[in-house]
Amino acid sequence: MNIKISAVHFKADQKLEDFITEKLEKLDKLHDGIIGADVTLSLENTDKPENKTVDIRIKVRGYDPMATKTAKTFEEAADVAIEALKKQLIKLKDKERGN
Repeated sequence: MNIKISAVHFKADQKLEDFITEKLEKLDKLHDGIIGADVTLSLENTDKPENKTVDIRIKVRGYDPMATKTAKTFEEAADVAIEALKKQLIKLKDKERGN
């Protein structure tokens, strides 16, 4: 899977990129048609501690599931976004099977 991670107005450290890449690669088990993923990391300009946003779009043949989540840490936001994408991929696979 081709994963592209971009950070808006800051440089993401390698540890965070590796964490996100490792989590996204596990999605290959759910659907064999995943081509790649685009991940955008950004900081919201708010007073709340939940200001880290992760936006993930997965490229699948004919369908691009997407999830955007905000949390206190990028890792937490990525986890929640990937969970949302898992649900979308499971629904897509069921739909393809005709269930």
